[in-house]
Amino acid sequence: MFSIPHAWHAQYVFVVIGLAALLMASNRVRYDMIAILVVLALMLGDVLSVKESLAGFGNSVVVLIAALLVVGEMLERTGVARFVGDWIGQHSHSSINKLLIMLMIASALLSAVMSSTAVVAIFIPIVMRIAKQTGNSASQLLLPMSYAALVSGMLTLIATPPNLVISGELGAQGYAPLGFFTFTAPGLIVLGGLMIYMLYIGRKWLPNNGKSEVQSAQRSIKALWDDYRVNRELVYLRIDEESPLHSKTIAQSGLYDSYGIRILDLSQRVRGWRELKAGVSPDIVLHAGDVLHVAIPPEHHKRVEMEVGLMPFHPSQLETKYRSWEFGAESVLIHPESKLIGKSVREAKFRDHYGLDVFGVRRNRQSLENYQNQSLQASDCLLVTGPWAKILQLQRQNHDFVVLETPAEAADVVPAFRRMPVALAITAFMVLSSVFNWMPLVAAVLLSVIAAVVTRCLTAAEAYRSIHWQSLVLLAGMLPLADALQKTGGTDLIVNSLVGPAAEASPQTLLVLLFAITALLTNILSNTASAVLMAPIAISVAEQLGVSPYPLAMTVLFAASAAFMTPIASPIITLIVEPGKYRFMDFIKLGTPMLIWVFVCCYFLIPVFFPW
Repeated sequence: MFSIPHAWHAQYVFVVIGLAALLMASNRVRYDMIAILVVLALMLGDVLSVKESLAGFGNSVVVLIAALLVVGEMLERTGVARFVGDWIGQHSHSSINKLLIMLMIASALLSAVMSSTAVVAIFIPIVMRIAKQTGNSASQLLLPMSYAALVSGMLTLIATPPNLVISGELGAQGYAPLGFFTFTAPGLIVLGGLMIYMLYIGRKWLPNNGKSEVQSAQRSIKALWDDYRVNRELVYLRIDEESPLHSKTIAQSGLYDSYGIRILDLSQRVRGWRELKAGVSPDIVLHAGDVLHVAIPPEHHKRVEMEVGLMPFHPSQLETKYRSWEFGAESVLIHPESKLIGKSVREAKFRDHYGLDVFGVRRNRQSLENYQNQSLQASDCLLVTGPWAKILQLQRQNHDFVVLETPAEAADVVPAFRRMPVALAITAFMVLSSVFNWMPLVAAVLLSVIAAVVTRCLTAAEAYRSIHWQSLVLLAGMLPLADALQKTGGTDLIVNSLVGPAAEASPQTLLVLLFAITALLTNILSNTASAVLMAPIAISVAEQLGVSPYPLAMTVLFAASAAFMTPIASPIITLIVEPGKYRFMDFIKLGTPMLIWVFVCCYFLIPVFFPW
């Protein structure tokens, strides 16, 4: 190990910070690799001990952020975020202003309780669909949505990692940590200003890069249905109160033998709730009021209405969405070594063995008539329908089948949507625990993670996969820098350089300096790195002046979330560059007024909400 003279330790730490900043700004080295190099530099330079250099990896903030990423994955897999996005699309088609407001509010509020990066990633395809449906350019919707996700960092404690870093630093210095909604009030004012700015000024500056077109090589289920020339229509029918089908099983109903009706799924009232059953079996008992999703020959519509009381039913968009998450289709190829070769669909008892229905067979690009009774051959194509879970199981039968085509709807499936109420209850518990201080925040979030896995909102494997390890390594590697500055006297040097020239000035002068430095670091490096460096400095400056540390800590917090001006400062912004076809100057032009607005709010509002 080489050793730096103790007198030069502070200068050495500044050099390490400067080199890390240059590497980050170059955007050529992974941020997590830079963080590991920082840890090694502090360790090998004998600035910190091995234990001190690696202390960031055991920091409660790192554990908390990892757990919050799992909570965000829970909300995604249970459809909470997607439901909000689709609801926006359904209720705002008539007005671009209404659409912008709803998108920004939804993005900010969701990002306040889950990973804002995850929210933006979920919202991008939703916004693209909305843009296509409304004839708007996606470039006029994506940037306001992502800016609102950035502002969410000014709403709640768990919205972004810098908030947890600053709260943790306050606690480490002997002050009360921040509460869940400590700074929500000024944050809502910032959010309100963002919406007004985007509606009346920013909207005029947003680039119009043409109408959105969702490019996809995948076809819809309807296109597959038509391709196989299935002589049935997909419709919804409700069993009338006087129907003779009441209290009969599906096998006893005779719907297939008499009318050629195949039931794909049905919903029944169970203990006051309507329950969807995607995998129907012959022994299911039918009841009046049940809604059947069926494939029916077009000529039998009137007959079934008159003879067995099956009335046309038009489900709500929400019900249709739920069914699309449960019920799907796929085109598969018969493997040359498949055990089904030489057997017909009926002989193979396809539904009994795989839980799926075959609705068409193609051979040499031609649809087969009476396909259920024809012997299957190698390379025959089958259109199978049923629950997505069964379709996934079929994909694993790679000795019998080869997946030929998966429809576009598969990308939108929410695997655990039935657990949505549970996910909402878990999130509510986490928020309330923090608000009312029932237990430490890290304990509440870890309990939420355990509850999410136990209640099957997601599996343990999915929980681990949801953790963004690169971000955690970045944070854990940068945290020791603050300790190194404190230990070597680097923090005192920075504090004295700030306090000295402004000794006769008001504390608000230092607020201006801290905001400028933090905002500059945030837009060049990352918000996490800027918070790690500036939080202890803000607290030390306040102590030197003999004032409360909270106003300056809040200044760092707000400035760390003001990464509006460059597309590399935050993954929240980076994600939208390609789908929105934005240029670097778009962010400079639209982000500069927002940065000024955040500064104005800090200058005038923070001393009001957090007195000196």
